[in-house]
Amino acid sequence: MTSNLYRNIVIATDGSANSMKAISRGIEVAKVSGATVHVVHVVDSPSIISDVWTAGKDMIHEMMMSDGKKILSKAKKTIEDSGVEVKDVLLDGHPGEEIIKFAERNNIDLIVMGTLGKTGLEKFLMGSVAEKVVRHSKVPVMIVRNGN
Repeated sequence: MTSNLYRNIVIATDGSANSMKAISRGIEVAKVSGATVHVVHVVDSPSIISDVWTAGKDMIHEMMMSDGKKILSKAKKTIEDSGVEVKDVLLDGHPGEEIIKFAERNNIDLIVMGTLGKTGLEKFLMGSVAEKVVRHSKVPVMIVRNGN
């Protein structure tokens, strides 16, 4: 039995153990709904590589892009092995903003992502991609908490 509630699902991954949990949950939803999954990784180069940093900037960016491709490849294989149709998407920019823009521009019905469960000062200092997406997305968001 399939549902038409979700046709296109974004699963955001950063390669962490908790994003793998989010992939598993996203697969479950995709199987029930017959949705296509767009597994997305965002290379967060703007926060790592500043405009004033010039030495080795291109090399660092290439390494980050290469790591992003590896993360996506692993996630894509997991999703393909489950029998769900999947497309991999590598983006570059601020993760929360890029996930939201991709979802809004590509007729996405649901965003699935993990959270590291940071609280207090650590969350304030690092910010939270999941929180940003939840607060600003026009698309429904499923958050898979660390430990679920």
